[in-house]
Amino acid sequence: MIADRQVSRHHAVLRRRSEGYWIEDLGSKNGTHLNGSPIAGPSLLQDGDVIHVALAVQLTYVGTEATVPLSISDASEMGLGKLRMDPQAHRVWIASTELDPPLSPPQYRLLSLLYHNPDRVVSREEVVANVWPDTEIAGVSEQAIDALVRRLRNRLVELDAEGDYVITVRGHGFRLRNPI
Repeated sequence: MIADRQVSRHHAVLRRRSEGYWIEDLGSKNGTHLNGSPIAGPSLLQDGDVIHVALAVQLTYVGTEATVPLSISDASEMGLGKLRMDPQAHRVWIASTELDPPLSPPQYRLLSLLYHNPDRVVSREEVVANVWPDTEIAGVSEQAIDALVRRLRNRLVELDAEGDYVITVRGHGFRLRNPI
């Protein structure tokens, strides 16, 4: 559905046939254009074709053979994992449930650091630099870091008892496991 007054309720249709995807205008008032020309009948789509719906919305067709698969880090950055974050509002969700009450500021900074570094182990030094930026690294004990990680895990378990989101990589640091 395209929410625009210039687009008809039944404007155009995409159909898959053995030779590929076809687009057809359904007699709409404002028309459908393919690569700048009005569609007069069913038209076979090619990778890179530009579709204008009522000249109000532009779409680009990407053929299935041209589609690049997402990596786990791409999926995480796009918010496709179970765990999602809103950095502006400092909100966290697992699946569709928001974590309430919100995380403490140190817990949020730790989770944000891990979330924005998918597929990468974050060192304890990086944790200290991001969670306690005004404190010398030597001024934060291993126990303080471990306690923060434990509190964060406990908060995440409130929404997903099966989830093991914060993984300890012994001797190196931590990484986020964010299943899709």
